[in-house]
Amino acid sequence: MEKIVKEYQVVAKEINKDRKNSLSSQTIMFNLSESFSNPKRVPGVKIKGNPIPYILSLKKTTTSGLMMSSGYGGGTANMEYMTLTGLATANFSSTMQTPFSQLVPGLARNWTFNKLFNYAVSVHPYQGIFYSRITAYAKFGFNRFYYLGSKYKITDQKRIKNNPFLSDETAYTNALRQLKNDESGTFINLVTIQNHMPYMTTDYKNYSKWLPTSVSEGTDKGTVATYTTGLTYTDKAVKQFIKQINKIQKPITVVFYGDHLPGIYNNSMAKDGTKLHETDYFIYSNTYAREHGARTLTSNTKVVSPNDFMAMVAEQTNSKVTPYLALMTKVYEDLPAVSINTGQNNSTASLQFTNSKGQVVKYSQLTKKQKRLWQDYKLVQYDLTAGKQYLYQLHMMK
Repeated sequence: MEKIVKEYQVVAKEINKDRKNSLSSQTIMFNLSESFSNPKRVPGVKIKGNPIPYILSLKKTTTSGLMMSSGYGGGTANMEYMTLTGLATANFSSTMQTPFSQLVPGLARNWTFNKLFNYAVSVHPYQGIFYSRITAYAKFGFNRFYYLGSKYKITDQKRIKNNPFLSDETAYTNALRQLKNDESGTFINLVTIQNHMPYMTTDYKNYSKWLPTSVSEGTDKGTVATYTTGLTYTDKAVKQFIKQINKIQKPITVVFYGDHLPGIYNNSMAKDGTKLHETDYFIYSNTYAREHGARTLTSNTKVVSPNDFMAMVAEQTNSKVTPYLALMTKVYEDLPAVSINTGQNNSTASLQFTNSKGQVVKYSQLTKKQKRLWQDYKLVQYDLTAGKQYLYQLHMMK
């Protein structure tokens, strides 16, 4: 651990030569968009029109690409865990189904990205008990957690037609209140709920507009149409949200990502597994942030992992890094995206790498330098989650 810390202290020093800002002066929001992924990428699904025109146009002008999810139809909190800690769930035993409830409560210390900010808030317009979020967020050091039934109220509650879940408009309204009221140096973790299953054709009045002309055998067209209709409302809510944050006179950067595809496609994992684990993401910095050093990333952005986002945000906001973030920067820049095996190629390995072309890469195909970096990363993850947590004493984390 001493050797690793010394090495990445040097890497951090080198990176920071060209960085002018500090993360603690930024306002950062991670936005997990429930089940968000463009259905037109799913093999066999054909839909007329574009259900998410704004988000796709935004992706063309800012940092964006595809995120490799380790879940399909579920596993939301595991994607959250990776974005907040930088650790890959693929490195855990298969018995570790949900780190939020199985690992986090028992650790003396849990390092999370929000620890680098002056204040941290989480917003989830649903019940807080699922995935042990109330306990996990407290262990992570969040100052406030807004959820249904909490002392911090979810306001402006709206639902769309017969959808039982609160809308994305509600989620963004509550997040905007935090963005406007809190000082710079705030981290917000927003988890939406609007597009959660089940997808009933009675949810939306206009769902028939998005009935696909074809789907894979066994996939229900009405279910796909209902899900797609929900995405159109997400697209409109995101457009309004971006418009609002551009009016705020402080640097705000938002990471938007779908956590997983909905489990509605009757496709073969052996054949289409990688495609069924690709979600959409973008990282957007508001006007004020761009005027004060934020930039759009163009390298290594096509296919990423959830654990890459913290390093990407630091780079986009031109912010200095800690030794741990220096390691995460190298992982992001030099390794293919990592996920739990998607079923592609019938591999028995639990770990899967996916390159920028969406192709599965075997561990044996990595270079010697890449394998050494991956070993450093695994040792760090072991120390933080199962070992003696030496890295805190050695000043790796801040």
